[in-house]
Amino acid sequence: MSRPVPAATSALRVLRFLSSQPVPVPATRIADAVDLPRSSTYHLLTAMADEDFVVHYPEDRTWGMGIAAWEVGHGFSRQEPLARLARIPLARLVDTVGQSAHLVVLLGSEVLYVLEERAPGRPPLVTDVGVRLPAHLTASGRAILAVLPAAQVRALYPGKDAFTSRTGAGPQSPTELRRLLSDTRRRGFATEDGEVTPGFASVAAAVEAGTIHASVAVTWRTRDDVGNLVDAVRTTAGEITRRLRH
Repeated sequence: MSRPVPAATSALRVLRFLSSQPVPVPATRIADAVDLPRSSTYHLLTAMADEDFVVHYPEDRTWGMGIAAWEVGHGFSRQEPLARLARIPLARLVDTVGQSAHLVVLLGSEVLYVLEERAPGRPPLVTDVGVRLPAHLTASGRAILAVLPAAQVRALYPGKDAFTSRTGAGPQSPTELRRLLSDTRRRGFATEDGEVTPGFASVAAAVEAGTIHASVAVTWRTRDDVGNLVDAVRTTAGEITRRLRH
């Protein structure tokens, strides 16, 4: 039997450790966790960053999961518990409200779309499966950020440089984001209007099940008369949460 390649084994251990962390971490913590010399850890992380398996955040001197790590696991994501357990409730939501809905997970300071149910006759959205968008601009991301510990949100958004804009709208500083998330927590749901795509709005609610950071959202054209969608979205998020816990 051939022996494992040390570098490959170390890289897999780094990915496994990073996937268990809620926020990016310093290289010293990674070195301790995988039992590697610090110099070797830096070389390994640099090589993994070149292939997009990890991401370096120089301002914070931390490292986090990269998009390539998700891409490798994309085949599994089609069958993993979150998507499988959420598919039927999400389809029911679309049938109920007549608008397109999606499920996202938090990936650093972005949301990753893992499931979408398109309502018949509704226009295509930017939220196809595999798309990533800034969490602070989307209703989906705001719903998740609002239920995270304040320290974790600060780590994701340490200053104004962490904020981007697609349409010129949305929070542009940690202070503005804190106010927005405070309102979201008070209401129990998140909203977005024209901050991702002009002419479209969304409402979202968090899925709270252990270490899973996810949310459910419905998106519609602002010119459409859709009525109150909040109860339906919150009910669906609650149903997915119960399914995951059981």
